[in-house]
Amino acid sequence: MTFPMSYVMAQAAPAAAPGNPLLGLALPILLLVVMFFVMIRPQMKRQKEHRAMLSALSKGDEVVTNGGIAGRVEEIGESFVTVEIAPNVKIKVQKGAVQQVLPKGSLKSS
Repeated sequence: MTFPMSYVMAQAAPAAAPGNPLLGLALPILLLVVMFFVMIRPQMKRQKEHRAMLSALSKGDEVVTNGGIAGRVEEIGESFVTVEIAPNVKIKVQKGAVQQVLPKGSLKSS
C-alpha cells in the first residue's frame, strides 16, 4: 500500500514561545533557601548556644563532657577546663568538649 508523500510527512510542530529564563533558576534557588532554613540555620543556632554556655561556665558547675564523663569544674583556663570526677581525681579537658551543664546537685543524686 503506498501513500502519497503528503500524508507520510509529519507536520512541523508549532514553535514554542520562549520561556522566561528566570523560571529555570527558581527551583535551584528555592532549594538553596529551604536547605538554609532546614539545615544550616539550626546548626548555627546550636553553635551559638554552645558558645554562650561555655562562656558562662564557672567554678563549681557540674558538667558532662562529650566522652560522657561527669564532674565538677575546678578551674577554668583559656582553652582547658579542669574537672574533678571523683574525690582528688582531676582531669583536664578542652573547653569545647563540655557538652552540657547539669543542674546543681545532679552528681550527688547519682
